[in-house]
Amino acid sequence: MSPVVTNDGRETADAPQLAKRILLGDPLTSEQVDEQLLPKRMALPIFASDALSSVAYAPQELLMILLVGGMAFLSFTPLVAGAVVLLLVVVVLSYRQLIKAYPSGGGDYEVASKNLGEIPGVIVAAALLVDYVLTVAVSIASGVDNIISAVPELNPWRVELAIGFVVLIVIVNLRGVREASTVFAIPTYVFIGSVAIMVVTGLVRALLGDAPVASSADYTVQAESLGQAATILLVLRAFSSGCSALTGVEAVSNGVPAFRMPKIRNAQTTLAMMGSIAALLFAGLTALALMSGVHYAENPCDLVGFDCSNPQPSLMAQVAAATFGGGSIPFFIIQAATACVLLLAANTAFNGFPLLGAVLARDGYAPKALNTRGDRLVFSNGMIVLGVAAVIVLLVFQANLTTLIQLYIIGVFVSFSLGQVGMVRHWRRVLHQTRGKTVAPAAGERRSAYTGLVINSLGAAMTVAVLLIVTITKFTHGAWMVFFAIPVLAILMVGVKRYYRDVEHEIAVDDTTHFGSEGDVAIVLVNRLQKPVIKALDYAIAASHEKTVALHVALTADDGKQLQKEWSQHRIPVPLVIVDSPYRTYAQPVEHFIREYREKHGPSVVTVYLPQYIVGHWWETLLHNRRARRLATQLMLIHGVTITLVPWLLDSSELIYGRRSRPLPGQERAGRPVISAYGGPGGRGRRATRPAGPPDQDA
Repeated sequence: MSPVVTNDGRETADAPQLAKRILLGDPLTSEQVDEQLLPKRMALPIFASDALSSVAYAPQELLMILLVGGMAFLSFTPLVAGAVVLLLVVVVLSYRQLIKAYPSGGGDYEVASKNLGEIPGVIVAAALLVDYVLTVAVSIASGVDNIISAVPELNPWRVELAIGFVVLIVIVNLRGVREASTVFAIPTYVFIGSVAIMVVTGLVRALLGDAPVASSADYTVQAESLGQAATILLVLRAFSSGCSALTGVEAVSNGVPAFRMPKIRNAQTTLAMMGSIAALLFAGLTALALMSGVHYAENPCDLVGFDCSNPQPSLMAQVAAATFGGGSIPFFIIQAATACVLLLAANTAFNGFPLLGAVLARDGYAPKALNTRGDRLVFSNGMIVLGVAAVIVLLVFQANLTTLIQLYIIGVFVSFSLGQVGMVRHWRRVLHQTRGKTVAPAAGERRSAYTGLVINSLGAAMTVAVLLIVTITKFTHGAWMVFFAIPVLAILMVGVKRYYRDVEHEIAVDDTTHFGSEGDVAIVLVNRLQKPVIKALDYAIAASHEKTVALHVALTADDGKQLQKEWSQHRIPVPLVIVDSPYRTYAQPVEHFIREYREKHGPSVVTVYLPQYIVGHWWETLLHNRRARRLATQLMLIHGVTITLVPWLLDSSELIYGRRSRPLPGQERAGRPVISAYGGPGGRGRRATRPAGPPDQDA
C-alpha cells in the first residue's frame, strides 16, 4: 500500500486532524482500555478533588451565613461544623456499602432504579446531572475568586477567566483518564499538604499564645433583628451551606469501573482516604478561621470599615495571610494550590457526568451518543455536553460564587436521600432472601446485610433530614431553579426512554411483515452531461439492475432538448427520460415518475443514483448548491427507494485525503523528487490520467 494513502499519511497532512492530535494525543485502541485504569494514588485526585476542595469554600459559606445574625452568632460555628463532619462520616460509611453492593458505576441511579423503581431512578439521575453541572460552575467560580483574592486587578475579567478554565479542563479530560490524573495529582497533593501545614502552624501559634489575626478581624457588622424562629432558621441555613463540603462523595461510587483490580476494595479505600482528609481539613480550617477572627460577609458593604469597592478576600486568603503573612511565599503557595485544586475540582464532574451519561444511554434514558468512547477511550461527548452546560451557567450567573452556591448541593442531597433509601430496601431484600439458610456463607452474608442496613438506615435518616433543611433554607435564595430543572430533565429522560422503546417495537423482526417488492430499476439523475454523471451511470450499469434509466428534470424545454442532443452525440447506452418541472422543483417530479413507473410495472425496488461533489475547502460548500443531499433527504421518504450517492472528488478534495503533491520544505533543495499521490513525479495533469474516484488502495 502506498504510504500516501494510509491513515498515517492523511493524519499528518490534514490540518484539523493534526490540531486534534496535538490537543488530545494519538488515538488509543480498544485493547488499551485496561491500561487506562487507575491505582489508588491517582484515583484520589481524580475522584476526590471536588470533596477535598470544598473545604476551601464550605467554611467560608458557613461563617458568612452566621454573620448575617451578627458577631454573636459565630459562637454557633463549632456546633454547626461538628454536625457537618458527623454527616460527612456517615455518608462516607454509607457509600462504602453502596460500592460493595453496586460496583458497576451506576451509583445512586442504579440503586434507586433497582430498588425504588423507574421514576425515583430517573429523578436521581436528573439530580446528579444537574449537580455535576453546578459542581463545575461552583468550583471554577471559587477558584477564580481565590485567584482574584491574590491578584485583585483580574476582577474585571472574572467571567472570561472562568470560561477559559472550563475549556482548558475539557481539553485535559479529553486526552484520557490517565493523563488527566497525572496533571491533577500534583496540585491536589500540594493543596492537601499546604493546607495541613497551615492548619497545624496556626493551631500551634494559638497554643503558644500568638494566635494569627485575620485582616477582617477588626471589622464589625450591623446585625439584623432576629426572632427565635429566624435564629433557628439562620443556623439551619448555615448548616446547609456547610454541607457543601459533602459534594463529590458520590463520585467514587460512580467511578468504580475506572479503578484497577480489585476494584471494590480500591474504591472503598479511596473513599475512606477522601472522607478522612476532607473532614480533618474542614474542621481544622474552620477552627483556624474562628481563632484568627475571620469575618466574611455576604455583602462586603455590610462590613463596617471595609472598602467594598475592592473584592473581598476569601476566607482561605485571610487565614493564609494571618498565618504566614500576606506577601510571604507560603501565602502565595496556599493561594496557588487552592486556586488550582478548586479549578481542578471540576474534574470530578468531568469523570462522573460522562460515566453516568453512558449508563443512562445504555438504559435508553439518554442519547446513544453519550455511550460512545472517543479516540482516548473516554466518553468525550458527555464531557463536551458538560463543558457547554457549565459555560452557560457561568455566563448567566456571571461566575458569582455567592449566587451559585445557593443552587448547589440540592441535587446531590436528592440523590443521597433516594440512594440511601434504596440501599435500605436492598439490604432488607438480601435478609429476606437469606432467611432460613444456615450454611456458613449465608450467615456471613446476613451479618454483612445487617451491618449495611444499620449504616444505610442512619445515612437515609440524616440525608433526608438535611434535604428538608436545605430545601427550606435555600428555596427562596435561588434553589427553586434547581427544583424546576430536575423534574424537567427527568421528564425529558423518560420521553427519550419511551421514544427508544417505541422505535425498538417498530423495527423488531416478526413473522407477519413481508416486503413484496418485485423488479429492480435504477434511476440515474442527470442535470448536465458531465463526468460525475458518467461515473454514476457506470456504477449503475456495473450493479446489473434489471433496468437502468437516466432521468432529467427539465426546468425549461430548451434544457431538455440540449441534453437529448448531447446524449445522442456521445452515444450513451442508457435510455434518457425527460420530465418537466413547471414549478422549478426537483424532488416532486422524480417522486411522480417513480409512482407512475410502479403503477405500470409493479412494486419495483428503486435505486436512485445521485452524483455529488466532494470538496476540500469549507468555502467551496458555499459555492455549490448541495442539491444531491437535499434530493436524497426528500426521496428517502418514499417507501422502497434506496439512495446511492456517487462521489466525484474535485482536485481540492485531496486536502481531505492528505494526498497533496506539494513538496515538503527543503525537499527540492535536497534533490529528492516530488512524488505525486498517483505514482508519477510532479502531480500535474492528474485529472487526465487517474480514475474517477479515490486511488486504488492496493496500489
